[in-house]
Amino acid sequence: MAPVYFTPGPAQLYPTVAGHLQTALDKQVFSQSHRSQAFKDLYQRADEGLRALFQLPQDYAIYFTGSATEIWERSLQSLTAQHTFHLVNGSFSKKYLDHAKWLGRQAQVLQKPFGQGFSLAEIQVPTGTELLTITQNETSSGVCMPVGDIHALRSLFPEPLVSVDMVSGAPYAALDFSQVDMAFFSVQKGFGLPAGLGVWLVNERCREVAATLEGQQYTGGHYSIASLHDQYQQFQTPCTPNVLDIYLLTHVVEDMLAKGIDTIRQETEAKAQQVYAFLEESALFAPFVQEKAHRSPTVLVAEVMEKPAAEVISHLKAQGLVVGSGYGAFKEKQIRIANFPAVTEQEIDRLVQAMRPI
Repeated sequence: MAPVYFTPGPAQLYPTVAGHLQTALDKQVFSQSHRSQAFKDLYQRADEGLRALFQLPQDYAIYFTGSATEIWERSLQSLTAQHTFHLVNGSFSKKYLDHAKWLGRQAQVLQKPFGQGFSLAEIQVPTGTELLTITQNETSSGVCMPVGDIHALRSLFPEPLVSVDMVSGAPYAALDFSQVDMAFFSVQKGFGLPAGLGVWLVNERCREVAATLEGQQYTGGHYSIASLHDQYQQFQTPCTPNVLDIYLLTHVVEDMLAKGIDTIRQETEAKAQQVYAFLEESALFAPFVQEKAHRSPTVLVAEVMEKPAAEVISHLKAQGLVVGSGYGAFKEKQIRIANFPAVTEQEIDRLVQAMRPI
């Protein structure tokens, strides 16, 4: 029996990936030129599917990059000259902040301890901020920011552009994209695909700001918003893209639409509730995130008491259940359980039953 991956990225492949991959190989899809009409048709089909899945407003464009990590840098280069503000409560939100500092921005931050979320009352975005960066789901610590709080920030602080890292929250997170300006994710987490593709959702407001900064500073060459959008208008990319992942993403998104995003969200919540209920009553495990409203439904972090986390990970791996280790300094004390759409309710139940007697 093949192992089941509960790792938070790369993660379990979506169940339909193997079939789509074989079809593409049979049709020699990956030998087609990225300047061909066939690729333009594929990009347009991906665009239509993602628009439907996320209910994107008409003014949004969808760009492909090499990774979500790249989008930290490209967004800062294209959309800011000086002032950024960052909500930081884990390793990935901090890396967005670090990129701003590396690029010489005057980056200000509201930082919370690892594993804690933000309350709206404590967030004060300085006047003059050009870009407000939010990590909707912090993969390192298992903290999520409720989408209602993200939406509220637009009315509280209407001036800055709002950038949302939804790398391990998509497609579960039900963002209202009219209340933010850009969001991004990579495909090896919630979409259950091989790594190597970033997806950048960008509205007209961002493009207008980028146009005012174009030529005044380094804005990213091939992957500036201007160059990406110029190519996007013909469903093209500035250079050769990851056609494999774009093809698979297109088909998996269509599979998700056929199943229904509401169904996917309900299943995600039910699976998360089952795991958190077990962690609450277990003697060996406990939920790391204390505030229930901030517990991620997609990346669940458990503290391990009385024995090394590596021992638990090895025990589960021997049964074909692969969970993630804690992140960074928490490697020896925590495990991370990815609850993405590719993982079934039966597989979550199998994991919980295997954790009970440890």
